[in-house]
Amino acid sequence: MTTETATFGAGCFWGVEWVFRKVPGVLDAVSGYSGGTTANPTYREVCSHTTGHAEVVQVTFDPSIVTYDQLLQVFWAMHDPTQFDRQGPDVGDQYRSVILTHTPEQFVTATESRAKAQIDVPRPIATEIETFTAFYPAEDYHQRYYEGNGHTPYCHVFPTDVVEKLGLGQPA
Repeated sequence: MTTETATFGAGCFWGVEWVFRKVPGVLDAVSGYSGGTTANPTYREVCSHTTGHAEVVQVTFDPSIVTYDQLLQVFWAMHDPTQFDRQGPDVGDQYRSVILTHTPEQFVTATESRAKAQIDVPRPIATEIETFTAFYPAEDYHQRYYEGNGHTPYCHVFPTDVVEKLGLGQPA
């Protein structure tokens, strides 16, 4: 089986991970930090606004089941991409909306996808598109956070209608 990797930031990584884990074809989703300059940052360091990192989720997926473009459509639908350095009540640069691309093809696809998403959004999209450089997994207690504590996300929604429209079937 061939797999690909995508990295997305859309606010608190707990909800982003929760959504992507439900998308058919996603094999793994890991919460972590990316987009900054500090190697192996801790959660506390990222929250200090000194590392440049965003809370992100690295998604491993089977492109024969779900395409990168389809993942982007889920990304746009799960959060408010017009919020700058925040998502809902979470405020700070670590909560910025960002797509970190792993290949030149992903960069082009993400840029085109953002332009299409802007058509349906009344305010300017704040989502940054950057070239991926490094990913640092978050501490263990951040992984599968909602599965472990029984709560549901407060900033993210599973876009059932989008997943069905994309022909991906039922959530995993």
